[in-house]
Amino acid sequence: MRIRPLAIEDYDQLLLIWDEAGLPYKPTGRDRREAIAREIAGPSSVFLAAECEGVLAGVVLGTHDGRKGWINRVAVRPAFRRRGIARALVAAVEERLHAQGIEIVTCLVEDNNRTSLAFFERLGYRHHPEILYLSKRHREDV
Repeated sequence: MRIRPLAIEDYDQLLLIWDEAGLPYKPTGRDRREAIAREIAGPSSVFLAAECEGVLAGVVLGTHDGRKGWINRVAVRPAFRRRGIARALVAAVEERLHAQGIEIVTCLVEDNNRTSLAFFERLGYRHHPEILYLSKRHREDV
C-alpha cells in the first residue's frame, strides 16, 4: 500500500470509491470537480489516497481551521477492506495535521453510521454526545 496526496486527476476514482462505499455526495455542490480542485490546492486540506495493487483503494479528506483538524470523509472500496487501509489513511492525516501544528483532530460521523463511529472509537476518538453540530447552507446541494 502506498499513501499519497489525492490529485484532481483522481476525481473520477474518488466518486467511484464513494459510490462503492455507499457514501452520499453532492456532485453539483461541494463535491463537484472544481470545488475538490480548489480544496486540494488550498493550504488547509489534507486529502490523501491509498493505492493497492495499482488501484486507488481508499481515500480520506482532512482539513483544518488553524486550531482543529477535521476528518470529513474516509472510504475504502469493499474489495480492499479489512487490510488496515482506513486505519493507515487516518494515521497519515493525523500525522500531517500534527506536522502543521494541529493538536486536536476531530471527525464528523453521521449518527446512523455505527460502523464509522465504532471505527473511530477503536482509534481513540471519543464521542461527545453533548456537542451538537449545526450548519447553515448557502444552497441545499453544497
